[in-house]
Amino acid sequence: MTSPSSISKTPPKKPFSFRSQAFRGLVYQVIMVSVVVAVLWWLATNTAYNMKVRGIQSGFDFLMQAAGFDIGESLIAYESINAYWRAFLVGLTNTLRVAIIGIILTTILGTLIGVGRFSRNALVRGLCYAYVEVFRNIPILLQLLMWYLLMTEVLPDTNSAWQLGSVFLSKGGLNFPKPIWEAGFTWMIFGLAAGCALAWVYRRWAMKQFEATGKIRSMFWVPVAIVIALGFVGWLVGGAPSELNYPKKGEFAIENGGSFTPEFVSVLLGLTVYTAAFVAEVVRSGIQSVARGQSEAAAALGLSKGQEMRLVMLPQALRVIIPPMTNQFLNLTKNSSLAVAIGYPDVVSIANTAINQTGRAVECIAIVMLVYLTTSLTTSAFMGWYNKRSAIKER
Repeated sequence: MTSPSSISKTPPKKPFSFRSQAFRGLVYQVIMVSVVVAVLWWLATNTAYNMKVRGIQSGFDFLMQAAGFDIGESLIAYESINAYWRAFLVGLTNTLRVAIIGIILTTILGTLIGVGRFSRNALVRGLCYAYVEVFRNIPILLQLLMWYLLMTEVLPDTNSAWQLGSVFLSKGGLNFPKPIWEAGFTWMIFGLAAGCALAWVYRRWAMKQFEATGKIRSMFWVPVAIVIALGFVGWLVGGAPSELNYPKKGEFAIENGGSFTPEFVSVLLGLTVYTAAFVAEVVRSGIQSVARGQSEAAAALGLSKGQEMRLVMLPQALRVIIPPMTNQFLNLTKNSSLAVAIGYPDVVSIANTAINQTGRAVECIAIVMLVYLTTSLTTSAFMGWYNKRSAIKER
């Protein structure tokens, strides 16, 4: 027989009672979603009706029509007879090209400047401080225009281009030797990929050994040597190809070899230099958030200043650095849309040309919005994963 004391005195909850906080929350959410869907439906139908009344064509069928315009810079094969969807694909690859390279360069430059703010050398500290204050307080659009002006007005013509070995720099852009692709380069890429995986395994092992024994092993040079060695082995396995396509001065331009256009170089420099100033402040604040006792403990263990920063301070600062760093990566990607101001053919520039030729403004803007939304969500997802992976595990 159940004793009276074992009987719960709490009355059973009514699952569909409006007095229930959980039920009220669900109702409010359903109402809010319904309102948002209704507003979006009204906007879509109203826009479609007004466009129809004014005789404005709508729909995405234009993507299959011939674009009819050339694109000055493309990573994939493209001709004016290709469809609009391929033109947008070219714009997307150009946008991703700037964003990915820019994020890599920004991370390296911003981290170096942020760490340089803690240098014992007053000149280095002052230069890093001046860099941050100058470049983060000048609007990014002005910086893009400044770099483009330097590329197209200050640099010499192609006939008198600055030359360093087989590399040329002029108003026509940056020209450099390009390998003639053979199977050996494919094997080299496989070797580099295997080297990166092995270097990652080595770094994890070295870090565990350091935490267990306090013995310091190379965390940079050995991984770099592993990557280079395996890449070299892959190159040898593929027949060690060494033929390069060298640029040379032509009658009107630098011919052959690989090249970066002035627009691409200007956009890349502008985005990197501008965003690196903010990344430097993120890194500086993250390092300052680490307790001073950690630095004193590292000094007591006999670690050098560089080892202290690399092995003690930065790993702990990552949990503070990564979230705002994600915002800066997103800002860099979205700021690449300003490249249209200097004629770089990114996805916004392609969309503007398509709007002028087809009149499908709503559709083209929707494509651009989808591109930036997708890239931003992908970046956020990757950085969120990395943030969880870098979080300090509590015991």
